[in-house]
Amino acid sequence: MNLQPRPISALIADDEPHLARALDAELARLWPELQVLHVARNGVEAAERIAALQPDLAFLDIQMPGLTGLEVAQGIEGRTRVVFVTAYDEYAVQAFEDEALDYVLKPISGARLQRTIERVKRALSQATPEPDDEERRLLATLQRLLPGAPGGATAPARLRWVRASAGELTHQVAVDDVLFFRADDKYTCVHTAGAEHLIRTPIAELAASLDPERFVQVHRSTIVNLAFLTGTRRDEASRLFLRLRGHAQELPVSRAYVHLFKAM
Repeated sequence: MNLQPRPISALIADDEPHLARALDAELARLWPELQVLHVARNGVEAAERIAALQPDLAFLDIQMPGLTGLEVAQGIEGRTRVVFVTAYDEYAVQAFEDEALDYVLKPISGARLQRTIERVKRALSQATPEPDDEERRLLATLQRLLPGAPGGATAPARLRWVRASAGELTHQVAVDDVLFFRADDKYTCVHTAGAEHLIRTPIAELAASLDPERFVQVHRSTIVNLAFLTGTRRDEASRLFLRLRGHAQELPVSRAYVHLFKAM
């Protein structure tokens, strides 16, 4: 019996409806086998539908209300791969940092989109996708810009304590005792083995001041202390979860950060 291969599915997200329709029509012309499951009008809708539908691909406009395309990509926890659609070439390095398969500049050229389609098909045909030469060059450039790299920026002083106020009482929490930090609305929740504290320091600011050899970001809203990492688990959808000593619940790892745990 001949089994037909499962068709590739996709989602399109763009807050400009005419551009979303144009991309949908061009994809139908160049890749008629592709199944576009949904067209989202903003970043929040895109994130919700990607989580629900688990498409193979998401064509994400970078500048969208609610969540940017970059933020949507960083929050993906399933199999969905990303192609960014943007009017600004400056986002190229960021796109590959977020493990995008490719990026396409607006207005979309049929010839350029055809090259993207060919690249996507090659990547999806691999059991374990590997970055191509262009992606390696972009990632190498990004590495040279990181603090501590040869010729890079000077490393900032590392955070050793955080102060969390609760009424009249102020707790001074040693950073080494923190299991993980998680963004929570206007606050950041500091989780230790025995307590939770709220601070106003944003996750992005914390990430820049913590020791990168010990603390790693695993989701757009979560930074974990590797000293407490006891193991990892993948579910049936290949989503990765972390287990931390002193914390009962597993923490999800978004796809943009899965590469940090490939050796486990």
